[in-house]
Amino acid sequence: MPLTSRGALHRLRLPAFAFLVLSLVTSSAQAQLYRWTDENGETHFGQGRESVPERYRKSARSVGAVDPPPAPSGPADATVNEGVTRIAFAPGHPIMVTARINGRGLVQLLLDTGADRTTISPAALMGLGVSYRDAPKIESLQVGGARVGPLRVASHDAQLGRGAQGLLGRDFLNYFRVSIDSVRGIVELTPR
Repeated sequence: MPLTSRGALHRLRLPAFAFLVLSLVTSSAQAQLYRWTDENGETHFGQGRESVPERYRKSARSVGAVDPPPAPSGPADATVNEGVTRIAFAPGHPIMVTARINGRGLVQLLLDTGADRTTISPAALMGLGVSYRDAPKIESLQVGGARVGPLRVASHDAQLGRGAQGLLGRDFLNYFRVSIDSVRGIVELTPR
């Protein structure tokens, strides 16, 4: 191969490689959840380091990586589904789900078939710009392709462990046929 062709090929590979690395770094940053405490002692959550106000970035801590759910589709007042939503979990452990609130921020919720109402911590709601007083109403709550909205949720600051910021209750689950396979570690949400 002539030297000029090899040089041209090298010049094409370098930008392609740089783009690939940049896209991998960007996508992993979007999947990080961060927690920080402000000067008033209130805890906040955000998706990606850039969601943390600059003055709190040094003290912000990553609370885990999640695969973000797909972007919501359809009107905010409808249940929208893209077929069956499958959630993997470790058999014998609580079932944790990543939920997208109002098409924006992510929260970690403990799936609770015994809870009448979905409950989200005041700190998580405030971090998403949602008032946590007087039975907060959110535009939408989405787990994978399963979406319900609008939805009144409860705001409670219970210590649930495992990084849970609340409970996913029957007010959401009743829109779906819920199948829990404890052997395979799969929850399936099928539209009713």
